[in-house]
Amino acid sequence: MVRYKCQVTYDGAAFHGYQVQPKKRTVQSELEQALTRLHKGETVKVTASGRTDAGVHAKGQVIHFDSEINMPVSKWQVALNAILPGDIAINSVEIVEEHFHARFDAVGKEYRYFVDNRKIRDPFQRNYSYHYPYILGIEQIREACAHFIGEYDFTSFCSAKTEVIDRVRTIYELDVSLEEEQLIFRFRGNGFLYNMVRIIVGTLLQVGNGDISAESIPEIIAKRDRTFAGKTAPPQGLYLWEVFYG
Repeated sequence: MVRYKCQVTYDGAAFHGYQVQPKKRTVQSELEQALTRLHKGETVKVTASGRTDAGVHAKGQVIHFDSEINMPVSKWQVALNAILPGDIAINSVEIVEEHFHARFDAVGKEYRYFVDNRKIRDPFQRNYSYHYPYILGIEQIREACAHFIGEYDFTSFCSAKTEVIDRVRTIYELDVSLEEEQLIFRFRGNGFLYNMVRIIVGTLLQVGNGDISAESIPEIIAKRDRTFAGKTAPPQGLYLWEVFYG
């Protein structure tokens, strides 16, 4: 038995998220169906670095699976991409040690969130960025970003549906750039809670339009109460960009 690690890209627009759900199209179900075909009907399970919600995309999701098929990694990539639907692609395949775990061995992740700040929406971007046509104070947003960097309990910035008890996470980098009326938020951290990135982006946009002050961010973090943070930004602007391993 050999364990394989794959980096996967997918367009999340037509998926009900990553994780298998009954009678719904998901990324995991498509991956497992493709592997099962290659294994002539034998069920093959995949494990990912983490879940993504419906409508969320990935540039660098990482999965692992076990197989007894003796095939070069280059052929694994070709074979899987030949079977998978057009909105999923295998970027790379490598053999890893049998104890490697895509989720538990991850030491950090990078997410990016794209905001279309043009007055008139681009219909071709409706599934890939959040159209927010309001005037924004970029310097105020950057000032607020700095307050998120560090180790904090991010209860104020996660969904009420969050199941984990330990909500302390470390954000190493958080910045925003403006490219041709598109804002790109970049997050790097050791882990992220459910909806954490989307809630922080929603809060930062409200900082940019003056609804929330940049100086209030430390107080909102300290309250550990979701009701004090901003709105949750929609899923289509979010991308799991990269997963880091030790």
